[in-house]
Amino acid sequence: MMGEETQSLHLDEGLSVKEEELGQAEGKMNQVEDEQPEEVEEEDEEDEEALPHSEFLDIFEEGLARLVQDPLLCDLPIQVTLEEVNSQVALEYGQAMTVRVCKADGEVMPIVVVQNAMVLDLKKAIQRFMELKQQREGGVKHVSWRYVWRTFHLIFQGEKLDDDKMKLKDYGIRNRDEVTFMKRLRKK
Repeated sequence: MMGEETQSLHLDEGLSVKEEELGQAEGKMNQVEDEQPEEVEEEDEEDEEALPHSEFLDIFEEGLARLVQDPLLCDLPIQVTLEEVNSQVALEYGQAMTVRVCKADGEVMPIVVVQNAMVLDLKKAIQRFMELKQQREGGVKHVSWRYVWRTFHLIFQGEKLDDDKMKLKDYGIRNRDEVTFMKRLRKK
């Protein structure tokens, strides 16, 4: 019995010594941590002031290029917008769908819309897709979308998507379905 008490006493003494050392070490670390943020903050402020806008943009674009290499975002262009990133993330979570819009020249535009999107949402997404494409590739500066929608129909399985307020699901459009962008016939 006595040996056990002596052992526990030595353990208790050892623990209290270790706790004391630990407390001293923590105190020193807190002092160092308190000193470091001030130095780091000052360096950050100096770095922010020292970087010209063009260099900052270069650094940002490099970081963005690395981000776009992620398997989740690899389908996005290098000059990606926040809207495109959000759309891609929504696709991965099943909150959005891709509608493939086929033009008469054979080009297929992958348009991302939310699951409960209406025809009007699809039209706006097509407009945004085309505007971004023109900005990236150059070309026509202005498109009269009013003229485009008067001149062309969106057609899914032979049915015109006439009602802008009708949901795509009501037409039977699901993820990865194809919608055709077709010129209207003239009335005689």
